[in-house]
Amino acid sequence: MDEPRVTEPAASGLSSADAAARRARDGANVLPGAKRPSVLRRLVGELTHFFALLLWGAAVLAFVAGLPELGVAIIAVIVVNAIFAIVQQARADRAADRLQEMLPARVTVRRDGRRRQVDAVDVVEGDVLLLESGDRIPADAEAVAANRLLVDTSMLTGESVAASVEPGATLFAGTFVVEGEARARVTATGARTRLAGIARMTTTATPDTPLTRGLRGVVRLTASIAIGAGLLFLVISMLVGNPLQDAFVFAIGVTVALVPEALLPTVTLSLALGSERMARRSILVRNLEAVETLGSTTFICTDKTGTLTRNEMTVVHAWTPSGELAVEGGGYGPEAVLSWVPPGAAPPVRELAVAAMRCSTGYAEEIAGGWRPHGDPMEAAFDALARRLGVDTDADRRATPPELRFPFDPQLRRMAVVLADEVIVKGAPDAVLPRCSDADGTAGAAPADVAAVVDDLTGRGLRVIAVAAAPRAGRTPTTQLEAEEGLRLLGLLALQDPPRDGIADSLRACRQAGVRVAMITGDHPATARAIADEVGLRSHDAPVLTGADLPADDQHLGAVLDHDGVVVARVSPEDKLRIARALRARGHVVAMTGDGVNDAPALHEADIGVAMGKGGTDVAREAADLVLLDDSFAGIVAGIEQGRATYVNIRRFLTYHLTDNVAELTPFVVWALSGGQFPLALGVLQIIALDLGTDTLSAVALGAEKPAKHLLEGPPVGGRLMNATVLRRAFGVLGPLEALLTMTAFVVSLVALGWRPGESFPSGPDLMAASGAAFMTVVLAQTANAFACRSSTRWPGALGWLTNRLLVVGVLVELAFSLVVLFQPTVAGILGQANPPFAGWAVALASVPILIAVDAADKHLRARHVHPHAASAASGPPTAPELGAPSSTA
Repeated sequence: MDEPRVTEPAASGLSSADAAARRARDGANVLPGAKRPSVLRRLVGELTHFFALLLWGAAVLAFVAGLPELGVAIIAVIVVNAIFAIVQQARADRAADRLQEMLPARVTVRRDGRRRQVDAVDVVEGDVLLLESGDRIPADAEAVAANRLLVDTSMLTGESVAASVEPGATLFAGTFVVEGEARARVTATGARTRLAGIARMTTTATPDTPLTRGLRGVVRLTASIAIGAGLLFLVISMLVGNPLQDAFVFAIGVTVALVPEALLPTVTLSLALGSERMARRSILVRNLEAVETLGSTTFICTDKTGTLTRNEMTVVHAWTPSGELAVEGGGYGPEAVLSWVPPGAAPPVRELAVAAMRCSTGYAEEIAGGWRPHGDPMEAAFDALARRLGVDTDADRRATPPELRFPFDPQLRRMAVVLADEVIVKGAPDAVLPRCSDADGTAGAAPADVAAVVDDLTGRGLRVIAVAAAPRAGRTPTTQLEAEEGLRLLGLLALQDPPRDGIADSLRACRQAGVRVAMITGDHPATARAIADEVGLRSHDAPVLTGADLPADDQHLGAVLDHDGVVVARVSPEDKLRIARALRARGHVVAMTGDGVNDAPALHEADIGVAMGKGGTDVAREAADLVLLDDSFAGIVAGIEQGRATYVNIRRFLTYHLTDNVAELTPFVVWALSGGQFPLALGVLQIIALDLGTDTLSAVALGAEKPAKHLLEGPPVGGRLMNATVLRRAFGVLGPLEALLTMTAFVVSLVALGWRPGESFPSGPDLMAASGAAFMTVVLAQTANAFACRSSTRWPGALGWLTNRLLVVGVLVELAFSLVVLFQPTVAGILGQANPPFAGWAVALASVPILIAVDAADKHLRARHVHPHAASAASGPPTAPELGAPSSTA
């Protein structure tokens, strides 16, 4: 069948038939939806990653060796790990805001020769849009006709000042009309718009997080050690004459003892608990690993408006040739404290405020008991000032409607409005003053006086707007320059976008934490510099650059930007993307904040994207890993603290698990060194019971440890997860001690039951009772070890024995489990253990105070070695330099 003939639009627009044909050809005018892997795909991924494959191999070996119980237990570990990870990530997905179309629900078009309202999804290429103030543009289009059209493109460009649009210019989907009206022909819809193009830039592969890289290294290292040790003991077992099946049993036992089965669920739960704590601090986590990544951050690229500032413009000073007014009071409400100099300055200041209000379209409005800006926040601030001076601005606008408006021209840097009896102009002082009729631009002040006032106000970080007026000539002006003849300066208005509360403290905390901060904004460089200086972001020698100043070479770009306090203004989406890549290439872990569509690619490219929850767009939130629900930079600092705590908690768990691995592996080592003559103190199934029944809950509790004090003092605590401190404590102190206590309990129990050195080792009930003593010693030593691993510098008593309630509960549950599997005859028989003799119980119980005491002594001696002149670290909080080192916070 031939395709229906499609004609180009005339002044009457498309016909309904043409529109339907194009809709069928091109599809709906919607943005591509965000795609997430299905539950089945996620499940397959969780069951087939390297760590899971290692466990699958152990399960297969267990079945081959004739131990189906062990094989089933290992498979259960794999499945539980996978389900747990999927459930936790699904919770994060449900909490996250999804990508929503930034398109209006209904738009006005010309079809069949008349105005019609249609759904935005039904807009097609060739449609004629009829746009007016307040409309959001549903598709890319070419302006055919424009009448004083002013378009806010900040969502795409980051530029806070609306731009005037002339016929022939391109309008982009997602932007909206601030002022004027236009007729535009649609040139691209849906996935072919610039908005969709920017969104597609966020679909590239997400870079690995530091945690992912660290866990990959831990898993590969432990897997290599476990497999190597298993093969070694397989060979030894066969050399001492054991049957092949028994040799397999020993090899599997060694492998299982060294594999941290609880590693992934513990890490996942630690991240989930961290995300919940961050949610209580108004930080929404969309990607669980982002919790830790933020803690590893070394460089923050922050936006300005709404992040460092409140995005709340307020007139704080008004100057006229006859007097001045200082205003105290933020927001857009009519209440404020007014200070006049001299007291008779009210009339000229009132004239200035009314003129600025009349030359604006934005205004303040009361909504639900609060005052909010409608339109440009700066113009709403002018409206608020007039209200504070007693002007009924709503009535004034109705009484003095503009006959002609010349929108803000970025080249002229001013705008004008023609009323019935006068012309009002407002804009940058250096653009307005030269247009005033007097040589000095005033009615009595010298030029130096005006320049000094401007310099003083801008030097205080205020945005200064000059307002001038002239009587209107009889005829209507045809150009802005013609309208501006004979201007008289009414005065200057200085506005402030107040910094957010505590922003200076947050920036100082970043520097103390070794995190560099740069401002990346689409605003004017002068505005960006003033705000950066005001909030304390910019250092005295830090450069202020623009997007045009950035080097073309990425390596050079990274070198230029790799300084604290850098300010980069007038950046494009491509610039922000390059900045993120250049800094990451220099080894930084980069956090990028943003709220607009233009920020989305950089948010996705950075190690961690931080979007704004209140003022941000859906596209930015979908591309980000974290969403600041209150848009506050302080939330990033809180997230860094929690992220560092999460990383440290993972090290705590590794220390705990590796310590127990040493104790669980030692019986096999002793057996091998004796040539199979010394009996195994612990069997394979006992090790499985220890790993699953008593290790897991304490490990999870350590992963939930709250952030320690002073975590923000010093550089990030990143680096290798298994660092020197973890290895020294696990394999040099705690692990050997726990192993010694375990073997001591086993031997003491054998002696108590009648065995003497040189005699044959007993079997049956006596061996089972001795093995039960070794089992309970590991359990009780694990309990002490869990408390010892809460800190690498302080003994548990200094932290408070009950401050980690989850650990207390976990320890009680583990003790109850161990007693059940020891005294329940059937289970105890399967595991090969029985109730120990009194001597065995004595050693097991003594293992708790012994391990705590040795751990405390080790921490004390190490503190004196690190800080020979400092007081004991065991009795108080560690010093800042110690906490700053990665090895001291595991």
